[in-house]
Amino acid sequence: MSARPDRTPLPRSFYDRPVLTVAPDLLGRVLVRRTPDGPLELRITEVEAYAGETDPGSHAYRGRTARNASMFGPPGHAYVYFIYGMWFSLNLVCGPPGHASGVLLRAGEVTMGAGLAAGRRPSARTPGELASGPARLATALDVDRSLDGTDLCAGPGSPLSLLTGTPVPPALVSSGPRTGVGGAGALHPYRYWITHDPTVSPYRAHAPRRRST
Repeated sequence: MSARPDRTPLPRSFYDRPVLTVAPDLLGRVLVRRTPDGPLELRITEVEAYAGETDPGSHAYRGRTARNASMFGPPGHAYVYFIYGMWFSLNLVCGPPGHASGVLLRAGEVTMGAGLAAGRRPSARTPGELASGPARLATALDVDRSLDGTDLCAGPGSPLSLLTGTPVPPALVSSGPRTGVGGAGALHPYRYWITHDPTVSPYRAHAPRRRST
């Protein structure tokens, strides 16, 4: 019988480390989302690291803007952005203030509040599809821009927090190129996932958008 996941909240020092150290260490941790309809919990199974102003794939590569300001703040906060005019994505800010590195949460297993998640994701065919992909994850957990800048270390009153969970041994972690990232950052092996976990999203290489004529 496996041990129950550790429900101790992770301290700010967990996030205040290099992003390539934090990213794989997020696997197996438990994200708590508190909503007016009730709590949801997610076991993190897939992430991507973005190394701030030195990383061509990062939103912070060209400097600070109103959109990415949360990335430049203290570690342990959320950075939520809107993409393609349709979807939200949830990132966790890492490293010292001003460094602007963060980890995108790409996929996870909903371990509490599956009914709430399914109500927000009616197209999911199986429980494993509820949060398989960053847009699906944000939708299932009711994440939008109102959560941008949320402090995950603020205690049980925060709408988002992260519990110790059950860390995944390095031998069970795979890594590879980030999904959909092109240009100079295309081949960075900054995507990490729990090997063979059924909730991990499919890998898709970057496909340049064609301009209409």
